[in-house]
Amino acid sequence: MTAAGGTGRFLAPVAVWALTRAVLLLCVLKVITLPGPDVTSDVSMIYHGWSEVLKSGTYPQSDVTWQYPPVAALAILSPALLPFLDYTSAFFVLVCLCDALVLGLLLYVGRQAGRRTAGGWVWVAGVPLLGTTAYARYDVMVTAVAVTALLAGARHPRVLGALAAFGALLKVWPVLLLVGTARGEHTRRSWTAAAVTAAGLLVASAAAMPGALAFLGFQRDRGTEVESLGALVFHVARQFGWQGRVELNYGSLEFLGPHVPLVSTLALGLSLIACGWLVVWRLRARTSGASTTAEAAFTAVLLFTTTSRVISPQYMLWLVGLAAVCLVFRSGRMGLPAGLVLAATGVTQLEFPLGFIHVVTSDATGVTLMFVRNGLLVAATLVAARRLWLRTVTEPGRPEQPVPVRPVPRRGSPPADDVSRDGTADTPASAP
Repeated sequence: MTAAGGTGRFLAPVAVWALTRAVLLLCVLKVITLPGPDVTSDVSMIYHGWSEVLKSGTYPQSDVTWQYPPVAALAILSPALLPFLDYTSAFFVLVCLCDALVLGLLLYVGRQAGRRTAGGWVWVAGVPLLGTTAYARYDVMVTAVAVTALLAGARHPRVLGALAAFGALLKVWPVLLLVGTARGEHTRRSWTAAAVTAAGLLVASAAAMPGALAFLGFQRDRGTEVESLGALVFHVARQFGWQGRVELNYGSLEFLGPHVPLVSTLALGLSLIACGWLVVWRLRARTSGASTTAEAAFTAVLLFTTTSRVISPQYMLWLVGLAAVCLVFRSGRMGLPAGLVLAATGVTQLEFPLGFIHVVTSDATGVTLMFVRNGLLVAATLVAARRLWLRTVTEPGRPEQPVPVRPVPRRGSPPADDVSRDGTADTPASAP
């Protein structure tokens, strides 16, 4: 490839990123007005209000909408880093910087041997597909931590563990980054670093301010949110006279009425089944390649997102970020689930904020949107789980041709496409 061609490969996603993010900023700053509810009110009112409480020396423990781990306080207080801007504008600028960081990391790693820039394109496309919600929540910040952890983790397992723990105390789900670490030294180092980091952060948070663990009770009491998989039961039941209602409950619009607790319990049961599947996969997996950690994390987050009692629109950012990391690896097999996630992200913007009134009222448009979005998530989950299982459990048992051993590259030379730092090949012939 010529130098000009190589440069073009990276300038193109950067140019598209700049254009789409400029539009996003114009939207969240209300220079351009879109139909539907104002998604920026979470920042200007809720986040800003929490920041004032945090500045007073306590977590918002009397506010049931505070459902985040203690390190989330850093994200909420972060606009103070830009004192020359008002809180809301500073927040949007910081989110945009985190967005740029993710793209930069994906493109930088994509230049290495055995990698590609497809991951960068997934991120470039995925964020605007979600629309203004992407910049009106702090999930881009959390996703930036997760992407950094996975990209650094192949060579630095302790960094993976520390960042996974930090991310988990920002918004819980990054703990799943550790599901697919290679057995042995890699797992020992990353999991130990995660445990030490989490313990240190929890102690520091509890010592700094009261109410550090108040979020646990608020999360436990949540019900079936109108966009979740379980909510489809009540969207359909409404067409046949179900006497429930939709109300703001624990910070989101949830179904309340007959049989809602049962469906919420069943959703928790599905999450437990997903957890059990991951445990079985971990015990039976016999190979681990360069992309396995990312693909396992992507699959795990898909499983828990899809079965959750709540599927808020911003959750799609987690999946887009993890899908992008998976597609950085040429040896990866998550292309189809990544495409399904991108499609689901686009439909998510159609149902929130653009068509949210249809979802809340369960009319034909709203029900259709929810069936399509959640159907895409279910399909992505099943395909990703099957491919991960085949890649690491089933295929290694089939007769194979001997895998040639590649020579160790001389110092200063780029690594082989499918050889990890510890010398294991990214093929079904190596065991974690």
